[in-house]
Amino acid sequence: MSDHPNAIDRRPSAIFLMGPTATGKTALACTLADRFPVELVSVDSALVYRGLDIGAAKPDAETLRRYPHALIDIRDPAQPYSAALFREDALIAMHAITARGHVPLLVGGTGLYFHALERGLSDMPAADPAVRARLRRDADESGWPALHAKLAVRDPDAARRIRPNDAQRIQRALEAIELSGSTLTALHASTRNTTRLPYRVLKIALVPADRGDLRERIAARFDSMLAAGFLDELKRLRARGDLSADLPALRAVGYRQAWEYLDGGCSEDAFRQRAIHATRQLAKRQTTWLRGELDARAFDPGRADCADSAVAAISLFLGANPA
Repeated sequence: MSDHPNAIDRRPSAIFLMGPTATGKTALACTLADRFPVELVSVDSALVYRGLDIGAAKPDAETLRRYPHALIDIRDPAQPYSAALFREDALIAMHAITARGHVPLLVGGTGLYFHALERGLSDMPAADPAVRARLRRDADESGWPALHAKLAVRDPDAARRIRPNDAQRIQRALEAIELSGSTLTALHASTRNTTRLPYRVLKIALVPADRGDLRERIAARFDSMLAAGFLDELKRLRARGDLSADLPALRAVGYRQAWEYLDGGCSEDAFRQRAIHATRQLAKRQTTWLRGELDARAFDPGRADCADSAVAAISLFLGANPA
């Protein structure tokens, strides 16, 4: 496409519907699917896994029948999934939707996946089981905060971004240094895929103005999950015998805390409080990330006119850029 300011962007259209957990993204996506020629693509690192239903707030069977979502239930919980794999799968799904004459509407809250899809990924080295096992042994002996202190010496910028108890990210950062000889910060600075996304994108961000209301919605939703049988769901997964707490699927918010509770690591009340707190912290991180998406149109899901405002924005976007 020409860089001339008056040139027509002939790339097909796509819509990103982003937002923190518990802000009504699925409901709005279904409303939009009733109004526009869109097909839905899930952007959620937990919904890719079969069997993670109640605790992941997966749309129910009737919703998925009426409004199919690509990239839901595409992996077994024993199979790791990554942002790189998501990018490949999402592009395939988007191209198929476009070929059918429709517009891909990508809906979810996993910012890393949106980022990978739009901007590509840094050139990270492949995981090495031996290095990973050694780092875990070190953590067992001295604790993850001690490994975080080592990371602070070798890659201060990464250490500032990573919490001292974030085992997964500390491990990956130290592993990257050992395998590549370069810091995680440097690796992130070099983008492996410099080809821009072959779509013209409208970004819609659901950003609640009332954080207190979101906090209460998160607590109420978690209690509803418990009433719906979340713990029974996890017990069935544990009964398989081939899953462990360190798998990416079981590190999802809620599942991590429930696994610890079922292991006898805390009381039922402590489990509930920890899961709700972790979900609220996730929502806070998601909101912070969204505020950095300066080209997104932000709408408050607490306003009665939120859906109408989103419809108006999409009507203008698709009117100027038909699929």
